[in-house]
Amino acid sequence: MGDTIRIADAARLFRSTKDVIQIRETLQRRGLHLHIATDAWSGFDLAADDPQTKLFVTVLAGVLEFQRDMISENTKEGVAAAAASGKALGRPAALDEAEAAKVVNAYRDGAAVKALARRYGVAPKTIRRVLDATGARDLPNIAEPPDGTPGAQQVTQPATAVVLDMPGLLAGHLQTTRDPAVRDALHNGRTIRRGQGYSVRVTAPLALHQAALQRCVALAGGAAPAGRKAYRTYAPRIAAAKTQGA
Repeated sequence: MGDTIRIADAARLFRSTKDVIQIRETLQRRGLHLHIATDAWSGFDLAADDPQTKLFVTVLAGVLEFQRDMISENTKEGVAAAAASGKALGRPAALDEAEAAKVVNAYRDGAAVKALARRYGVAPKTIRRVLDATGARDLPNIAEPPDGTPGAQQVTQPATAVVLDMPGLLAGHLQTTRDPAVRDALHNGRTIRRGQGYSVRVTAPLALHQAALQRCVALAGGAAPAGRKAYRTYAPRIAAAKTQGA
């Protein structure tokens, strides 16, 4: 009679109508039977070769495939709606934006990775992830004014103007920055629309771009994927401009 294969749920096996046809052909060649352990179809041999069973299995597979497609579509719409409303997706960050900014600043002041991990009660790899996300180990140190706020006017980079596109999310974050040089550069920049988003083409010394990036470090270590992506888009542009000017 042949052995019988039992599955708990047809949806776990029937990924598409094409899969159903191939599975049935394989089972029939080997003389095997296929039964669903639960639901109203538990008494059917889904590997039977009669026309009625073939029609039933094909319709069942089509329904299950339609259900999976609807679930996938609804999930994508839900994720897009959450992202549009500013909700953070995925696992919560071990360090919030303010802590991430402090970690980067402390590292640039000479603090060791393991010491920072002990200070914030996280694993060293978490600290390294924040530093790698911000490119803190690649960017040159920026001098700070007396109040401890990084400023573009205190850096020692050459004053040659560099044209770089700053992601709109970073530009929006910098609208209220206390650095007047960064604000002026954004005000004089050219807004470029890109689909639903935008960027600001900023013409300024490389040092000012570095100062602007430093002020966005909290976004790189935050929980919002859009902020991290925007930071990681701008940081390589600055690094490339520095390499070209070296």
